[in-house]
Amino acid sequence: MTRKSILITGCSSGIGYDAALYLQARGWRVFATCRKPEDCARLQGEGLESFPLDQSDAASMKAALDECLSRTGGTLDALFNNAAFGVPGAVEDLPTDALRSIFETNLFGYHELTRLVIPVMRAQGHGRILNCSSVLGFVTLKWRGAYNATKFAMEGLTDTLRIEMRDTGIEIVLIEPGPITSKIRENSIPHFEKWIDWDASPRRAQYEESLLKRLYESNGPDTFELPASAVSHKVWRALTDAKPKARYMITTPTYLMAVLKRILPARALDALIDRM
Repeated sequence: MTRKSILITGCSSGIGYDAALYLQARGWRVFATCRKPEDCARLQGEGLESFPLDQSDAASMKAALDECLSRTGGTLDALFNNAAFGVPGAVEDLPTDALRSIFETNLFGYHELTRLVIPVMRAQGHGRILNCSSVLGFVTLKWRGAYNATKFAMEGLTDTLRIEMRDTGIEIVLIEPGPITSKIRENSIPHFEKWIDWDASPRRAQYEESLLKRLYESNGPDTFELPASAVSHKVWRALTDAKPKARYMITTPTYLMAVLKRILPARALDALIDRM
């Protein structure tokens, strides 16, 4: 029996890495892509099929999909759009070019790769496309305006695509994690240092009291933080449920915020989140 195949982006660490190992152990043929060739070499050494894919580079995405299809004979059962990064900082300190940069990877890359994959799935009559969103795709937190914006936009684009694909056999699913053990905070530091002139900000004292400590000081896991395997389990469900849900939530904060967003007035929710 032919193994089902999946292309996953952002597999160097965290959610993508764990999902690649989890699905491979359960019999899937996994194409675990990373932006950096050295990360791909490491994954190859661990027994994964890996090659470069940069979601901010159209040629890289096409080359990666071509490589994937050459190995499967032209088919692909699933795509897990996962790669993303953050640009921490107050919205008033966020240069518009920084917003363009994060949208290029966190949204436009998802969109372009999805458009490349859809014709393959249309031709074979089936497929599943999973987009990794976040609890920050439907509620916001301070200092995360850029990341919040990309995830809110992704939710809207994905919901629309899900409706449009109803007649195709292609299932569209959102994965919505809350706090998950990963390197996203560590990996956001270079973007923060590149784009945010916090020292000249009218919020300098707030940066010193809050965001800088969060970025540069290790204080252990967040409250309710779960390992990446919690996401992998829901990814498995999204791939194997006969009728997948539109959304798979992970972690207590995600479920809690979904409820609070429905029942609380916006100002009350704002006040609650402001204390976090």
